[in-house]
Amino acid sequence: MSIDQLDVRLLTLISENAGISVVECARRLGVARATAQGRLDRLRRTGVIASEAPSIDLAALGYPLRTFCTIQIQQSVGHQRVAEGLAQIPEVLELHTITGDYDMMATIVSRSTRDLQRVLDRISHTEGVARASTRLALESHFKNRTLPLVRSTVLADETPRKPAP
Repeated sequence: MSIDQLDVRLLTLISENAGISVVECARRLGVARATAQGRLDRLRRTGVIASEAPSIDLAALGYPLRTFCTIQIQQSVGHQRVAEGLAQIPEVLELHTITGDYDMMATIVSRSTRDLQRVLDRISHTEGVARASTRLALESHFKNRTLPLVRSTVLADETPRKPAP
């Protein structure tokens, strides 16, 4: 999907101003309402805007600890069955199949170190999990950072290319 500077400005505006109306987007961008609406519709239809869900602060919700957990699985059980089992644990926020010494990596949250142990026990008792290893995040410097990449994509597309010899 190719985007231009107007798309970047629109994505930045809606990312930084949750719930902003299309009319207000159009006013701030200096374009017609129909233009702003058409751009938003296209960005949604093509999947560039994947969600308009609120950003929930899990620490404010009572889950201040974020832990990264690498998981070795029993190959005979398989990734899909392990993923289905881990999906039953609400504190598992993300799960990815990865390369390397471990098979999967999860991001989990917990209320305390005692609660973290409870979550890890549930992970360890999930069918197909052979071993789990954790790393506790001490500080988050940024999360879900997409706008710099969006901006650089347009800049890369607009960079003049030298003609082929």
